[in-house]
Amino acid sequence: MKALSKSRFKQGLECPNKLYFSNNNKVYHNIKNEDSFLEALASGGFQVEEYARLQYPGGVLVDAPYINNTYQDLADQTTELLKQENIVIYEAAFYVDHLFIRTDVLVKKGNNIQVIEVKAKSIDPTKDYNFVAKKGKLVSDWKPYLFDLAFQAYVTQRCLPDFNIIPYLCLVDKTKSASVDGLNQLFRVKKDPNNRTDVTVLVDDISQLGDNLLHLENLSEVVNKIHDGSYSYYDNLNFHEAIKLLSDVRINDLYPNWPTQFSACKKCEFKKDDSQKGKLGKSGFDHCFKTQHQWTPDDFKKPNIFNIWNLKDPKLMERGILFKEQLTLEDIKYKEEAGFLSSKERQWLQIEKERDDDFSEYIDKEGLRSEMDTWVYPLHFIDFETSTVPLPFHAGRKPYEQIAFQFSHHIYYEDGRTEHANEFINTNPGEFPNFKFIEHLKESLSNDEGTIFKFATHENTILNAVRDQLKASDYPNKGTLVSFIESISHPRKKHNDPWVVPLRQTGTGTRDMVDLCKVVVKYYYNPHTFGSNSIKKVLPAVLKSSMFVQEKYSQPIGKIRVTSKNLSPDHVWLKTENDEIISPYKMLPKVFKNITQDEIENILSEIDNIDDGGAALTAYGKIQYTDMSERERQEISEALKRYCELDTLAMVMIYEHIKSIV
Repeated sequence: MKALSKSRFKQGLECPNKLYFSNNNKVYHNIKNEDSFLEALASGGFQVEEYARLQYPGGVLVDAPYINNTYQDLADQTTELLKQENIVIYEAAFYVDHLFIRTDVLVKKGNNIQVIEVKAKSIDPTKDYNFVAKKGKLVSDWKPYLFDLAFQAYVTQRCLPDFNIIPYLCLVDKTKSASVDGLNQLFRVKKDPNNRTDVTVLVDDISQLGDNLLHLENLSEVVNKIHDGSYSYYDNLNFHEAIKLLSDVRINDLYPNWPTQFSACKKCEFKKDDSQKGKLGKSGFDHCFKTQHQWTPDDFKKPNIFNIWNLKDPKLMERGILFKEQLTLEDIKYKEEAGFLSSKERQWLQIEKERDDDFSEYIDKEGLRSEMDTWVYPLHFIDFETSTVPLPFHAGRKPYEQIAFQFSHHIYYEDGRTEHANEFINTNPGEFPNFKFIEHLKESLSNDEGTIFKFATHENTILNAVRDQLKASDYPNKGTLVSFIESISHPRKKHNDPWVVPLRQTGTGTRDMVDLCKVVVKYYYNPHTFGSNSIKKVLPAVLKSSMFVQEKYSQPIGKIRVTSKNLSPDHVWLKTENDEIISPYKMLPKVFKNITQDEIENILSEIDNIDDGGAALTAYGKIQYTDMSERERQEISEALKRYCELDTLAMVMIYEHIKSIV
């Protein structure tokens, strides 16, 4: 028996066609299914839900075994519990006309029922216009949460017409600070025997949690306006129309043929690209475009508009423009810039090269030379690994406050020697690492005036955050550390305490970190990236195009004047399989390479490989568990160091390719 649940309702609002593909999950491939567990670990949503329940002690969980394996069984159990005058219920269930919801927390006091939806999303309750903008429209970021809450209130009211239903969002208050150490570690995310995400709570008394970090927002007025149609999700779909449409899709398994839209189709998770070749399931994206646009197999081979970098014009689809070959300079509002590639020039490069099946690189040699002439040897390449969690690891820290727990540092000398010179990682459970992190970074970068490189804006953002933390602290020598941060970074936009980046001692400009990603964007385009500027896309593209990098790194690192702190001299970064270069990230050793399979069975971590930032963040959360064995902590720490080392070596490889060209 099928029902339109709150999660299905929310998914259907994103795009009704998605609900159809989700209905047929054994037929259609879903990219999000591949990393759902790591996403759960990283987001902290399950932890916050358990944390919220503890703020309402004495609740009864509706979790009895199904009698006939129906939604009605759970709803009947809830109805029985609601006969009490006052009660708290976790996962209260309501079922009516094939609509089914389970509330995170329900509080009944006489005739009043609070329906409380818990979210790990943060809020500053001191600000005006959090949910409804000044001009009276719903804030777009909050729309999915508000319609989710409205759906729950609607179903609950249908089942309990004689009660006063009061809908609340329970959110993480980012203005508050944890008053106890190890709050995050009290909520252990794991997989249950059925391979579903679960949380083990290591606390039995609310007093152990310290101050409450949650904010409860009564949203009755907003929910009422959603119900009466004052607020619509789409201009052509109000709340009640959405329920009717999505119920038909869910219950009757109807393909709704909802019109394709640029932003939704661009990020559709029911799409299969080259990386999903060989995986089971059809493409929902293909289904929509066959049905609505009569695409043929040849059309799917043509370069389309959905991967064009930084393209945000939905009107192109409305005009029937779906393929790169249809685009003109006027369509993308083409505009040139003096001295470097404008965003429109870069878009047109991608369009032309994919249209013409041209995989030759674009290189602005003069622009690159001009930029590179300002760089000072030795060159320093740095990468940070960081964590932000809704439930802080340390007392005194706010939800989602930045934790900088690791960096890697490569030095490239003028004669081509490459040294993995420094690294830092803090794996001590319960220890706030940021200030030691900065001390070690200062020690690593203060021996010369060489240019420092990052890739994208992350490192600058982190240094801004740590500077603020230092200034608010009484940490010894904080003035020196703040001055160091100010010497290699710049204030983020709208910073409430900006600074002027000092000049180098040599008088040749500042030592503010150079963003290698921006250098790539301004002067270099590789068609193998298909428009992406992520280092995980740029590096493989460079490896395909650069004979210099291929020849150098297909040899053992001990023979090419490249040192490593974490890998043996006979490690080879580049290997090929079926004439395709294997990503160096796939060449990283497994986490538990020195532990037997039997021992792995008894280990806490579900992480098999650390080869992306999300897994690294998750790994840091794991090593904060104080009851983890030292052996496991060491294995994860070593894997993190190998991963972070590769991030900075990847930057070196990209630089070497550019240098070999220029």
